[in-house]
Amino acid sequence: MKGIILAGGTGTRLHPLTKVTSKQLLPVYNQPMIYFPLQTLLKAGIKDILIIVAPDHSGDFVNLLGSGKQFGARFTYEVQDKPEGLAQAFLIGSEFIGDDTVAMILGDNIFTHDFSPSIKSFKTGAKVFVKEVSDPERFGVVEMDESGRVITIEEKPEQPKSRLAQTGFYLFDQTVVERAQNLKPSKRGELEIVDLAKTYLEKDELSAEILPGEWIDAGTFESLHKASTIVRENDLGIDFNHLSSMQVEIQDIKKKISL
Repeated sequence: MKGIILAGGTGTRLHPLTKVTSKQLLPVYNQPMIYFPLQTLLKAGIKDILIIVAPDHSGDFVNLLGSGKQFGARFTYEVQDKPEGLAQAFLIGSEFIGDDTVAMILGDNIFTHDFSPSIKSFKTGAKVFVKEVSDPERFGVVEMDESGRVITIEEKPEQPKSRLAQTGFYLFDQTVVERAQNLKPSKRGELEIVDLAKTYLEKDELSAEILPGEWIDAGTFESLHKASTIVRENDLGIDFNHLSSMQVEIQDIKKKISL
């Protein structure tokens, strides 16, 4: 499985902070925001990762993250010239995805949950991850029956059928690019991730998992502040001590091979 981190957009809700840098490069406690979605993918064993960035700060992402070597991964970069919906990521990343399954995470989403079991067991269709919230009308809303089967999924409904909000982490099979290519823009002029999920739901190929732990969409001042507290309390982010020891092990292996 390949991974995508969607880190484009303008971050207008965080102005004036994002007038000089990308939202995903802002600090969350002791690390840049993008380190947390990156860690979510790495922890799940996903090492081939596409990072989609806005043109104004694309060089900053490359300077920060590099090729991915220091993380034991391989990074590819693509520029999103104009944000036109979350599902646009699969058009931008079509060549990168190829015939693989893909996990996409939003660059401002922070989780305490380990997705490894869900990713390892994923084979086909699509899976979304949901969390109960007090204001579901602000999100994509998933309705499930008593057995856990998805019944409906709606984008920011005025009268939500449940309190289960779609979070910013998604799993899709090899058909996602073709489905995204056939999507029509919504009234907002965007390719909606909910509309993409509906193409799977129509064929009974969409599943949902209710998440334990914390989920933060760090796109506002309040949520950014809360994210720093949660990161501090849960010791989240990239473990640089582990990375350092891993690099030492790699160097030792190379020395033994050369001998």
